[in-house]
Amino acid sequence: MRIRTTVAAVTGALALSALAVPAAQAADSPVSGKLPLSSAGTAAAAAELDVTFSNMKVNKGKSIVVGTTAKVAVPVTYTLTHAADLDTSADNFANGPLIYRGSSVESATNVIISDDPGTCTAASSTVLNCSAVINIRPADGDLSSSEAGTWKAGGLAVTADGDAKWQGDLGTRKVLRAAKLTVNASPEPVKKGKTLTVTGKLSRANWDTNTYAGYSTQKVVLQFRKAGTTNYTNVKGITSTSTGALKTTVTASTDGYYRFTFAGTATTAPTTVAGDYVDVQ
Repeated sequence: MRIRTTVAAVTGALALSALAVPAAQAADSPVSGKLPLSSAGTAAAAAELDVTFSNMKVNKGKSIVVGTTAKVAVPVTYTLTHAADLDTSADNFANGPLIYRGSSVESATNVIISDDPGTCTAASSTVLNCSAVINIRPADGDLSSSEAGTWKAGGLAVTADGDAKWQGDLGTRKVLRAAKLTVNASPEPVKKGKTLTVTGKLSRANWDTNTYAGYSTQKVVLQFRKAGTTNYTNVKGITSTSTGALKTTVTASTDGYYRFTFAGTATTAPTTVAGDYVDVQ
């Protein structure tokens, strides 16, 4: 996997961080439920902690939409139940959420974990209410385009002694490729009753090249909003070409705005472009 989870000592406290490793190394070292690493980067003997993650909510229940370069900060809240005798002070204990691609944490092909430990408040002697942020950095190779779709949520807790607990299957969340639309209606102005040509392009993020590329053979809807009104209505549906290009014609009838809207797919987020105003004379 490209993203590895490690435990690092920072000013005497534990912190969770993500460590990118070469694909060849990743193939030989799958995630293990007992694979905490010491600050020196060597495997540490570990026992599984008596802790349980629950009530995990990733990105406030919404899909995670990722573009080509900008970092995406994903908020996560969760509950952590622990043994009463576990020392959860900051210099001994850290925990954080993660998302992973695969059927289980142990067999995951990609794992992305929070940069920093969760911030927790004690609800009782055995229950912590926590929040954290998982940062996704497409420009750093965190994702490949083939990984768009459903990811699972999980958590990792560790102690200063290297004892750890990995837990998966804490819910699912869509991680989607961002999409873009353009639109242009011409000629402008246009005489009433004449043909108006509306063109544009549908593209989506390619996480392998960190660029936007045309999204082919996708259904897109042309919409119109009459000047002075607030609601758009559907005019017709069209399909993008092999390069993502869009082109259709309508009869000009009244001043207003034309736009394209895309409903999204299982791997790509929906998007709508701002309307292009046309003066009909």
